[in-house]
Amino acid sequence: MDIRLARIDDRLIHGQVTTSWTKRTDINRIIVVSDTVAFDHLSKFLLQQAAPPGINANVVTVTKMLEAYNSALFQSQKVMLLFTNPQDVERLVRGGIELKSLNIGGMRFENGKQMVTNFVSVDEKDQASFHYLAKQGIELEVRKVPTDRKVNLVDLLDKKERTK
Repeated sequence: MDIRLARIDDRLIHGQVTTSWTKRTDINRIIVVSDTVAFDHLSKFLLQQAAPPGINANVVTVTKMLEAYNSALFQSQKVMLLFTNPQDVERLVRGGIELKSLNIGGMRFENGKQMVTNFVSVDEKDQASFHYLAKQGIELEVRKVPTDRKVNLVDLLDKKERTK
């Protein structure tokens, strides 16, 4: 499996993903990795229908992704992995999936979270997962679309901590 992009975006498959990112990464498969979404049959169906023409979409649990990663079935696939949160990414990395970079495209504000940018909000669990991923040598870059300037998430988190 050739992972061309790993991205956290709680909107999952939407306009920016289907236009900008799929073209930039030249993928042929989108895999949404989320235990929550995988068990929501309506969301799963809608996400599979939202993929652009010529691109297959799957919605799987974290465990299923770990099983499928080395499968011969996916060897020739150029893949975009989509996540709703950094904890699922951390579980994959701890399970042996290697990532060089993680794009953070959107994490909505909810109670208990703090704004890091105007489109990324985190809580303590998110921060712990991001720090773990950074310690594994994974680049954590924030940007909505490929043409945006990359911003290092760890720098933003550290800056937020210093201003408390």
